[in-house]
Amino acid sequence: MEFDLSWILLGLPLAFVLGWLASRFDLRQLRDENRRAPKAYFKGLNYLLNEQQDQAIDAFIEAVQNDPDTTELHFALGNLFRRRGEYNRAVRVHEHLLSRGDLGRADRDRAQHALALDFLKAGLLDHAEDALRRLEGTPFEAQARVALLAIYERSRDWSQAMTITQKMQDAHQGDFSARQAHFLCEQALGCSRQGNEAEAQKLLEQAVQTAPQAARARIELARLKQRGGKPQEALDMLLELAELAPASLPLAVPLMVELAGQTGDGRKVYDLLRQRYDLMPSLDLMDGIVALEASLGLGANSREWYVRHLEHEPSLVAAAKWLSDEKLENEEFHPQVQRALDQASKPLTRYRCAACGFEARQHFWQCPGCQTWDSYPARRVEEL
Repeated sequence: MEFDLSWILLGLPLAFVLGWLASRFDLRQLRDENRRAPKAYFKGLNYLLNEQQDQAIDAFIEAVQNDPDTTELHFALGNLFRRRGEYNRAVRVHEHLLSRGDLGRADRDRAQHALALDFLKAGLLDHAEDALRRLEGTPFEAQARVALLAIYERSRDWSQAMTITQKMQDAHQGDFSARQAHFLCEQALGCSRQGNEAEAQKLLEQAVQTAPQAARARIELARLKQRGGKPQEALDMLLELAELAPASLPLAVPLMVELAGQTGDGRKVYDLLRQRYDLMPSLDLMDGIVALEASLGLGANSREWYVRHLEHEPSLVAAAKWLSDEKLENEEFHPQVQRALDQASKPLTRYRCAACGFEARQHFWQCPGCQTWDSYPARRVEEL
């Protein structure tokens, strides 16, 4: 059969026309899709700027449906869900991103971090811990470690908290020695409650070595030695604290007074407290001095110390203590006046967190309100 070239000449223009029409159709469709996607995106952005989150979410969902490959829209949508408290929907968005095989390394790390935040906000600490651990070796590593530390502290997993703070310290994210000493003290208290005093002492000694100027480790170790029948070693521990961290001495005064009576070193402790009081007057130091004067039989009138304290500062607490032994002209009203002063001065003897303002009758090493460590000064509210 003879091949006719005329058919080729006729087919070439036809193929060209069909190709041109197909390209025009594809371009028009692509243009329409691109028009719809940016329009929905900018509409969502406008709603977001006007704090209309419901409408913004609807617009972003429309944009994602038109262009499923847009990762930025997925991130925006997931963040909106998280801010609204719709954590399950946020998790689905970020898990969908992680399931995509074409996602780049940077976007994958970002999606993993966003997923960890979703779990944290939802209170799913186990899932959050697993998601945060996957961020090791990524640009989000430092943030992940901070979040992991918060999880371990919240769950009171002190050994894991020790591990993560050591990693952070090795990575030069800060000095965590004081916090590590707290973790060791917490573990020691747990051992002590279980009757394992030997392990508790070992942990407290490690805490003292980790943070030599940390007051808590020395005070807890002194209490442990006192229970173990070693009052002299306990007192020596607190005398070292007075040299290394004098600002924390008021917290140790009640224990020092007890140990002074047990060791016979009352005069030595008395002289130390008087010396420190002259440098930095304190209600707790004043109470310790008054107690030691009474036990040592120095013959001093305790009321004189209250007056001396009032000379330093107008203290309602000291005034109430002074008035308790004072003879009023009209004794009939003395109990009512004393009761009113005691009631008024009671809030002034509390401790206050410097981070959140939470007040408590006892001193806390970690604030029950904001969970901040060492945020309670060693001074009463009246002295701040």
